[in-house]
Amino acid sequence: MFDSFNMVHGAAPQTLVLADGDHGYGNAMNVQRTVRAYGRAGAAAVLIEDKITPRALTSAGKPCLSREAARMKIRAAVEAAKDSGILVLARTDCRPTQGIDEAVARIEMYVKEGADILFLDSPADDDEVRRAVAAADGKPSFAVLSPGAPRATPSQTEAVALGFKIGTYPTGMLSPATAGIKAGLAALAAGKAEAASALPPAELRTTLGYPDYDAQAKPFIIP
Repeated sequence: MFDSFNMVHGAAPQTLVLADGDHGYGNAMNVQRTVRAYGRAGAAAVLIEDKITPRALTSAGKPCLSREAARMKIRAAVEAAKDSGILVLARTDCRPTQGIDEAVARIEMYVKEGADILFLDSPADDDEVRRAVAAADGKPSFAVLSPGAPRATPSQTEAVALGFKIGTYPTGMLSPATAGIKAGLAALAAGKAEAASALPPAELRTTLGYPDYDAQAKPFIIP
C-alpha cells in the first residue's frame, strides 16, 4: 500500500492524495507508525478503520474491534498525525455486524477523539447516511461512490444532497481499464493485432508521455 501511494504521489506530487492505512497494520503503536510514515511521505490524509483482519471480504463478514479498541486506534492516529499535519479519516465497518446505532456511536466517538474526516461503511439506506453525517458534527463525511454495494450508489448530486463532502470512485478507472485489457486479449485470441477500442498509435504515445520524454532528453543527446 505504501509503495502504491509513493507511485501515485510521484506521478502527481501537487495533488492531494488520501492514503489507505487499512487497520493500521497492528495495534495502536503500529497505527502510529503507519500514520507517521504516510505523513512523512506527503499524504494529505490517511484512512484508519476498525475491522479485524484477516477476515472475509464480504460486507456481511467484517468483524470489528471492540469500541474501546477502536477508540485507542483513532486516538493513536490523531496523536501521530500531529507530527506532519496529515488528516485522519476514521472509518467504521461495524454497521453490517453490530447495527447502525453502534456505527453512529463510533462516529461520535471518533469526532471526540479528534478525527478530521468520518466514514460510515455499508449504510443500508439514506436515513442511515443522514444519521452518520449528523454524527460527524460538522466535520466532512466520506463516501464510496462506485457501483457494487447492496444499496444503489448515489450520483454526485445525490451525494452532495445527503451531506457528503468527499467521495471516492475505486473502480472508476480500474473497471474500464480492465475491460480494455479483456478486449485486447480477446482480439489477440481471435487472431487480430489489437482491439477495435485501441487508441491510435500517435495518441497512445502522447498519452504515455513520449513527447515530454523526448523534450527532456534532447539536451543530453550526443551529436
